[in-house]
Amino acid sequence: MSDPYVARYNAHMDQNALKLAAAKAAIAYVPIDTIIGVGSGSTVNLFIAELAKISHRIKAAVSSSEASTALLKQANIEVMTLNDAGFLSVYIDGADEITPHLAMIKGGGAALTREKIVAAASDKFVCIADQSKLVDVLGAFPLPVEVIPMARSYVARELVRLGGHPEWRMKDDKGVVTDNGNWILDVHGLVITNPVELESTINQIAGVVTNGLFARRGADVALLASIDGVKTLTR
Repeated sequence: MSDPYVARYNAHMDQNALKLAAAKAAIAYVPIDTIIGVGSGSTVNLFIAELAKISHRIKAAVSSSEASTALLKQANIEVMTLNDAGFLSVYIDGADEITPHLAMIKGGGAALTREKIVAAASDKFVCIADQSKLVDVLGAFPLPVEVIPMARSYVARELVRLGGHPEWRMKDDKGVVTDNGNWILDVHGLVITNPVELESTINQIAGVVTNGLFARRGADVALLASIDGVKTLTR
C-alpha cells in the first residue's frame, strides 16, 4: 500500500515543477530595458527567481504586493511605484482559475486590488499557471471581494442576493487584512457564465474596493504548464 503522505508530497513537487516551467517560459515575454509589472503568489515567486538571472536586462519593476516587493529587492531588482513608473511594458502574474477566453479569478493571496491596478496599467498581461487552473466556467474557486471593513456585512448581504455564499476570510481567528488595510469576502457557490457583467455588478456595490474577476481586463497571453510542456493561449 502506498503512503498517502508520500503521494501528497510527490503531487506537490510535480505541481511546483509545472509552476517553474510556466515561470521560465514567461521570461521570453520580458522586453529589454523596460519597466515591468510583477504580480504575486507561488508561481510568481518562481518567476522572480528567474527574473533575477536577467535583472540587468530590465530597468525596474512595479510590484502588486508587499511580499513580491520584498522578493524583488532581495533579487537586487529596483522596485518603483506605479505613479513614478507610468507605462509598463508587460505584467506577469498567476491565476486561481482561467478560462480559454482568458478571463480569470484572482485574489487567493489577497492582493487582487493592486494586481488589478498594475494589470490595467500594463500594455500586455501574461498569465502563468499550471494546467489545473484552466476551467470552462469560473466559480469553483471562491471569488474574493475586497471590502472596506465597515461595509463587510452589507456587502455580504448584497452578494447573497446575487446567489453567492460569502465567507469572511480569517487567519488565526482574525480577519485577513490586505496590503490596503481592507478585508476579504470569499464568495462560494457561483457559476460565472458572464464574468464581465458580474465583475461590473459586484464593483458597483457600495463598500466594495474591487473583486477578483479579471474579465474586463483579462490576460492577453496564458502560459499553462502540463506534463506535455507549456501551452500558450492568446486572446
